[in-house]
Amino acid sequence: MRIATFNILHGRTVGDGVHPERLADCIERLDPDILALQEVDLEQPRSGRADLTAVAADAMGAVAHQFVAAIAGTPGATWMAADGAEQPGTAAYGIALLSRFPATSWQVVRMPRIPVRFPLYLPGPRKVVLIKEEPRAAVIATLDTPLGPISVANTHLSFVPGWNRRQLRRLLRDLRGLPGPHVLTGDLNLTPDTVARATGFRSLASAPTFPADAPDKQLDHILTDDAGLRARFADAPKVALSDHRPLVVDIELR
Repeated sequence: MRIATFNILHGRTVGDGVHPERLADCIERLDPDILALQEVDLEQPRSGRADLTAVAADAMGAVAHQFVAAIAGTPGATWMAADGAEQPGTAAYGIALLSRFPATSWQVVRMPRIPVRFPLYLPGPRKVVLIKEEPRAAVIATLDTPLGPISVANTHLSFVPGWNRRQLRRLLRDLRGLPGPHVLTGDLNLTPDTVARATGFRSLASAPTFPADAPDKQLDHILTDDAGLRARFADAPKVALSDHRPLVVDIELR
């Protein structure tokens, strides 16, 4: 059974715009049974108002999928925190979880958010700027897989040190309340050592994923708390999309 996580940069190829058909081709090549996506657009002008979750679902043959908006509106322009009650046709941006296996339950987790603008030092230009942190969300599905029921969480955590660990602890409370084995996926904006200490979960795939052209750090993770789940193969292949590489693992139950 293959699990993949991929921050798709709203379907954009750096230097060459957004092409939904390129996203579809990438997902087909990854051939995942369970797929976690981050930075997913819905009805955004910059991505041709495409439903990128639907594009990925068609490409992999998903029978169950759910998009969860973190924000309603346009990133970098006018937006507000999504609450799940957005009207059809509203431009949104968030995460998605897709599966070739049926889902017996879905749960959405709204993460704690820094409520005010905060100073952040940018080492490149060597200056401090005030940042308004985007809302963060997670989605959890309990899936009826060939290995038995598995609860899988997908999220994209804050890049703010400390705050992302707080969000991670919030997500783990919900994930652990669902049937195991538990699998945690996503762009966690944390190093493998930090994730291991914060969660007690074991990594199923270790490979640098960022930046895509010459990755030297792993921000994207697939982890479990179950001793029986084992990796047979793991990779972070170079693809023609995003500033992250996808992380892929084939697992078995021993």
